Amino acid sequence: MQSHRTNHGKTGSGLTRGRMSRMFSGKRRLWTGLVAGIALAAAAGTVASAANSSSSSTSSVSVAAVSTPTGPTSLSKTWPTPTGTTNLTATKAISGTYDGGMKRFQGWGGTQDEGQDPLFTVANGGTIKNVIIGAKAGDGIHCLGTCTIQNVWWEDVGEDAATQKGKVSGQVMTIDGGGAKKASDKIFQQNGPGKTVIQNFVAQDFGKLYRSCGNCSTQYQRSVAFYNVMIVEPGKSLAGINTNYKDTATFKWVRLYDANKKISICDRFTGNSSGKEPTKTGSGADGTYCKYTSSDITYK
Repeated sequence: MQSHRTNHGKTGSGLTRGRMSRMFSGKRRLWTGLVAGIALAAAAGTVASAANSSSSSTSSVSVAAVSTPTGPTSLSKTWPTPTGTTNLTATKAISGTYDGGMKRFQGWGGTQDEGQDPLFTVANGGTIKNVIIGAKAGDGIHCLGTCTIQNVWWEDVGEDAATQKGKVSGQVMTIDGGGAKKASDKIFQQNGPGKTVIQNFVAQDFGKLYRSCGNCSTQYQRSVAFYNVMIVEPGKSLAGINTNYKDTATFKWVRLYDANKKISICDRFTGNSSGKEPTKTGSGADGTYCKYTSSDITYK
C-alpha cells in the first residue's frame, strides 16, 4: 500500500518556498537589468542624436554678421604702416578667423597676368583681417564661400585684390574696411553666385572697383552693394554688372574725389559663358539694375 506523505513546506507545484523565493529574486534581477539596459540604450540614443545634431549644425557654417553702415563715416587716404613683412612661398589657406596683426604679406607676381595663384584662400565661413598685401600680390585673396575680408589693405594690386570663387548658394563676400590702390584692371571680381558687399572702403588709382564676371564658363545672377566708400581718382568705373543675368548694384554714401567726374558709377553689360568679351549696353542709374540716386553720390 502506497503511503501518503504530508507535504509540509511545499506548494502544489512541488517547489519549496525557499526555491520559489530564489526564483522570483532572480526574475527581479533579470527585469532590473532589462530596464537598466533599456534606459542606457535610450540615453545612448539621446547622446547619439545630440552628436548627430551637433555634427549637422557644424556642417552648415555659421558666420558672424557684419553690421551694415547706417551713414557715412570718415575714411582716410593714408595707408597704414606695416608692423613687419612676411614673404609667402605658397598660398596660405585660412579657415576660421585669421588676424595678420597688420603685417605686410607678399609673395609673387604683381602683374595683370591671368591664372596667378592667390596669396590667401579663405574657406566658407572664414575671416581674414588686419593684413597689408604688398607689391608682389599674385591674385590676392580667393573667397571660397561666405567670407569676411576685414581691414585688409592692398598697396599695389596684382591680378585682382580679391575674387569670389565659391559656389555656395546664397554666399556673401563682405569687404569691410581697408583699401586698395594701383589696380590697373579690377579690384574685386565675383565669379560665383550670391552677393558682394563693399563697405567702409577706400579705392584709389584703379580700373574697376567691382566686376561681375562677364564671360565665365558658368554664369549666375549676382549682386553687389556699396556702403560708405571713398573713391580717389584716377579710376574708370565702380561697378560692372550683367543685366542679362539680372545682376544688380546698389550704392549708398559714395564719395568721389573725381574733379572732372570721369569715373562711371555703374556700367551695364550683356555677359556670356563663351569667353568672349562682353558687350557694354549702358551706364548710369536705371532703377532696376543700377540702383542709386544723385543723393547717394557726393563729389569732393
